[in-house]
Amino acid sequence: MAKVIALPMCSAKTPQVNLDYLRNQLAKLVINGPTLVCLPETWLAFCDNAQQTWQEALHSEGYLQELGRLCQQYGVWLAAGTIAIPSSDEKYHAASFLFNARGEVVARYNKIHLFDAEVSDNTKRYRESERTESGQDVVVVDSPFGKIGLSVCYDLRFAGLFQVMRAQGAELFLVPSAFTCTTGAAHWQPLLQARAIENQCYVVAAAQTGSHENGRETYGHSLIVSPWGEVLADSGTSLTPISQSIDTAFLDSIRKKMPVADHNRFKSEFL
Repeated sequence: MAKVIALPMCSAKTPQVNLDYLRNQLAKLVINGPTLVCLPETWLAFCDNAQQTWQEALHSEGYLQELGRLCQQYGVWLAAGTIAIPSSDEKYHAASFLFNARGEVVARYNKIHLFDAEVSDNTKRYRESERTESGQDVVVVDSPFGKIGLSVCYDLRFAGLFQVMRAQGAELFLVPSAFTCTTGAAHWQPLLQARAIENQCYVVAAAQTGSHENGRETYGHSLIVSPWGEVLADSGTSLTPISQSIDTAFLDSIRKKMPVADHNRFKSEFL
């Protein structure tokens, strides 16, 4: 049976440190059948500021090639959280790449909803839109793990995106994240469970956790949630990977017994 693994991280500022950590984690895996490893948002470089992120984005092509080689070496699919990719006018996309076990990029999603908010933590003010360019396209892709819908962190608050992915056939949502401790404690698990229940999909959310070199603190609690809304695995604030087999028969049974997608009388033009 296909298996998904959420790999929590407390990412450093330097990409090579984070790549070495990923390589060490992959070397510990026991692969029996199709395996998807999911990384958090900003896993490659948890930088001091947007200018530093932009500088790392200029080297992104080499990092993507290295990830492809790792997938080939260890025979895994990889959902590479987000990586900064240059767009225009010194802005970058927060891009989530999905690699297959041959090391090929089979999907790319650019984060649509950007986190511009005031938060009662040690950072206080977040303005992603100052240097990040918003994505435009919804992405759902076939895989051995079912049809995967891609999202990133703040997207989680916008139910419409997940409804559109469900309408496009999604069975599994990926939500790589770097939630703040304040918003995480209040909203993280309820939002993930809501997106799972509303759409009758599995949800895998790999998260950043702990105190980072740049002074940020992230909430952790990488989660895997069933289509019924049950939390199947929770990493807490640790760096311990969590895993779960994807039971498509269970998913199909829930949808057959309670066909909410068919019953929805408030479908938008996007559905």
